[in-house]
Amino acid sequence: MDAQQLFAKNMRRIRLEKNLTQERVAEAADLHVNYISSVERAERNISIRNISRIASALGVPMSILVSKDQER
Repeated sequence: MDAQQLFAKNMRRIRLEKNLTQERVAEAADLHVNYISSVERAERNISIRNISRIASALGVPMSILVSKDQER
C-alpha cells in the first residue's frame, strides 16, 4: 500500500468512526466534497496544507492520517 492509499484508508476509517459525512468534513476543511471523495478513493495527490485541513476537520493530528499503525 502506498502513502496515498494509506492516507485514504485512514481518512475514511476515522471519518466513519466519528460518524461524519464527506460533506461535513469538506465543509469543516473548506474543501469541495468532490475533492474529499476523490482523496478517500486515493485518486488525488494531496498537499500538506490540505492534509492539515482534513486532520483539523477530523479532530486528529496529521500524523494519524499517515500512520501505518492505524491500519485495520
